[in-house]
Amino acid sequence: MAFNILNGVAILYTMYNRALAIAYAEKWAYSFNPNYYNFTNIGGDCTNFVSQCLFAGNLPMNYSQYGWFYISLYNRAPAWTGVNEFWDFGTKNTGAGLKLTPCNIQDLLVGDIIQLFNGDRFYHTLLVTSLDDRIKVSAHDNSTFNAPLSNYYYQDFRCAHVFA
Repeated sequence: MAFNILNGVAILYTMYNRALAIAYAEKWAYSFNPNYYNFTNIGGDCTNFVSQCLFAGNLPMNYSQYGWFYISLYNRAPAWTGVNEFWDFGTKNTGAGLKLTPCNIQDLLVGDIIQLFNGDRFYHTLLVTSLDDRIKVSAHDNSTFNAPLSNYYYQDFRCAHVFA
């Protein structure tokens, strides 16, 4: 967290901590944090997992009506768990919480996201967890940590930088 002074008033804001997001991904890639519902059998847990990682990386929840938040299975924003809702909210959000800026794959940073397209729809959200020799990602639904992006089958993809 940091402070900024605006008109003589200190405003607290958070910075996205990519290292914390990756540490969370490593800890929970092969299991499920009991503080969150496991959506694997009701549509998939990939975006829920990535949202948890980003929250662990200091992105604040956005509790607005169409925000990005999780309180419980029955009290959560669609953007927390839905692939397209996550993207739509993140790319349009000007308030607190998830903010995404679309980027080219060669511009990705560790802690950014990739969403995969199967020819019909975007269906899977991945967290970029390494860029050492090639792009490696982590996800739930076929749980993995630091798997090469080339392990996935997809027709297309979209990428975005994450920022607070």
